[in-house]
Amino acid sequence: MANLRDIRRRIKSVKNTAQITKAMQLVAASKMKKAQDQAVSGRSYADLLNKVLVNLKEYTGEEDHPLLKEKSGSRELVILVTTDKGLCGPLNTNLLRLVMDQVGKDADFVTIGNKGRQALVRSKRNIVADFSVKDPVAFLEVKPVAEFVMEKFLAGDYEKVTVAFTNFKNTISQEPLLETLLPISPIELGKAKGYEGVGVADPAEEGGAHYGGYLFEPDARGVLDMIVPQYVGYQLYQMVLESRASEHSARMVAMKAATDNAKQMIKDLTLEYNKQRQAAITAELLEITTAMRALE
Repeated sequence: MANLRDIRRRIKSVKNTAQITKAMQLVAASKMKKAQDQAVSGRSYADLLNKVLVNLKEYTGEEDHPLLKEKSGSRELVILVTTDKGLCGPLNTNLLRLVMDQVGKDADFVTIGNKGRQALVRSKRNIVADFSVKDPVAFLEVKPVAEFVMEKFLAGDYEKVTVAFTNFKNTISQEPLLETLLPISPIELGKAKGYEGVGVADPAEEGGAHYGGYLFEPDARGVLDMIVPQYVGYQLYQMVLESRASEHSARMVAMKAATDNAKQMIKDLTLEYNKQRQAAITAELLEITTAMRALE
């Protein structure tokens, strides 16, 4: 009977765990829908900015803006975007494995998310700044990060700025990526994109500087001073949105799997409990029958 009590305790414990994971699944599903809509709705604008800047880089010189300039050297600054909480499957593990494999040990890091910061501290990597972003993500929270890395890049502290994030593909599939943010280069988000055909329209009317169909007023540097920082900030913002959508999707899937496993465990424990209970009843009946025959 002691064994039966243990099984009952285990069943009760697993039921309590299943209730918790089910509640977390529902919360994650609610946040997931909002995060996915936010990430997907921002892709078209991020893609358009990407296409325009890639083509502007084709028709302007590096001297037109310092953020377009390719630099020699190997000093790299990595923005690592991870989650603040766990229970989201292998999401952070896959991203950190990619970073450890492809980023040199002399690289510096800017972290967004507690899990990434903790992992870098354990691996004794150099962290120059740490930022936190609330949920849902607001552009004004990501803008200081972009301004910080642009300042470091323009100061010549680093020749390259990359972003390590998890790209959202669908609810059950998320892909860890390492993309170059500075100097300006094509960035893939969500799916493969082509940049042909942008900025190759017929030349504009005479007057001003012409660059492949674009007319700059007052000049290229003035326009680029406005649009390039906006591009960098929004691309980083879009990457954070992709990471947040991936986080809630992975957590929802992980909690659903945990709930299903708990339900299956309850079934198995209930079956074991019934078997042992039936065996105990059968043993008691045999004892009673044996005693009655002994009295005859």
